[in-house]
Amino acid sequence: MRLLLVRHGQTPSNVAFLLDTAIPGPGLTPLGERQAAALPEALADEDIEALYASTLVRTQLTAAPLATARGLDVLVRDGIREIGAGDLEMLDGHSRAGHTYMETIFAWSAGDVARRMPGGESGAEALARYDAVIAEAAASGAGTVALVSHGAAIRMWTSARADNVDVGFAAARPLDNTGVVVLEGSPSDGWKALSWAGAVVAATGPGTEAGPTGRPLDEVE
Repeated sequence: MRLLLVRHGQTPSNVAFLLDTAIPGPGLTPLGERQAAALPEALADEDIEALYASTLVRTQLTAAPLATARGLDVLVRDGIREIGAGDLEMLDGHSRAGHTYMETIFAWSAGDVARRMPGGESGAEALARYDAVIAEAAASGAGTVALVSHGAAIRMWTSARADNVDVGFAAARPLDNTGVVVLEGSPSDGWKALSWAGAVVAATGPGTEAGPTGRPLDEVE
């Protein structure tokens, strides 16, 4: 299966650098609406047969133009929602809270799945819910599936599950709004990342861990 993991369009909380992860969450900014409207053309070469979005409003709004263009229903699933910030909810992503949030999700990718987000879910729980939606999509028989999801969740899941993406790679590459990670594979055979925000993924490599706004962790106050 070919799997397209698409980050949602820009939200007001993205602009304000807030750790905004609760359901239903904010809608899109005018720029976010334009980003969503551009997705059908950006993905014109992809033969998308199934389209999923999370339970947060921003992913459903982002998926809507693509659904209309392709004549697809948007399948809403809670499993691909953003990683819940728990006690860090609505705190400044440039602060120590942002550091803790990103440090926690990449610890999960590195195998420490028993660790919990402060006041939130564990890595095992987050990966299990995301895996379940991927498994559903794979079982559908669709050759190409698009999931409109969230930046931290996409980076965490990809670096945990793709054979050729490690934590350093994902941590050093924040995913812009409506950025796409393309993978191929299956839950049984494993996954390989083909491209990350338009750049070919050749192999893993060392990188600098980054916070939720893309600033290196050692710059987070």
